[in-house]
Amino acid sequence: MIVETGLAPVLAVAAGLMGGVVLLAGLVGGAHLTATTMCDGSGPGGRLTSPCGSDLNPVTGLAGPERGLVAAQAALLMRGVPYSWGGGGPDGPSFGIEHGAHIRGFDCSGLAEYAWAKAGARVGGHTSSQWNAGVHVPRSQIRAGDLVFFAHDPARPATIHHVGIAIDATRMVHAPSTGSTVRVDTWAGDPYREREFIGAVRPAVADATAHPAGRR
Repeated sequence: MIVETGLAPVLAVAAGLMGGVVLLAGLVGGAHLTATTMCDGSGPGGRLTSPCGSDLNPVTGLAGPERGLVAAQAALLMRGVPYSWGGGGPDGPSFGIEHGAHIRGFDCSGLAEYAWAKAGARVGGHTSSQWNAGVHVPRSQIRAGDLVFFAHDPARPATIHHVGIAIDATRMVHAPSTGSTVRVDTWAGDPYREREFIGAVRPAVADATAHPAGRR
């Protein structure tokens, strides 16, 4: 079980945009939600015994804010999927590389790539390409679906090491690290995240018919 607060405004709208897949509805801000992840088929060693997200398809004809909601919901539906170094892509969880080779799941950039593929944008499979995959937006304008980035040195984009998908201006859904699962965390106000926050990007939608090239 996963207990979240205030996710209904994001998910209830996005659910309709995803073709009627209703995860949350009828809740207002401040309400408490108890939801079971739709990707709970984990087996030994973090392997998934059933596919995740196969019922979600890329959308067309949506405006910018709507695409962001779709990306955020696509990522939220992956809560509970194991972290896998080098894992994940536009088609969903996959086995990773090195210490992620035996785990089917996502790393941070794999989850971002998957989420935005569902919203019709190609952002690439690495944080370096994702940092340049759209428009950089001020922190005060972050909205659902925007990619939020963290770097060892916020003055140097070359040191970016983590990305999450914004739910709002304070929370993100992300794949944190080996041994964890995709989850929601509040990054705003967290001293570690605040020190490393480098910026946010709103992906640009171009030709979504082909999968991006060049994984990690």
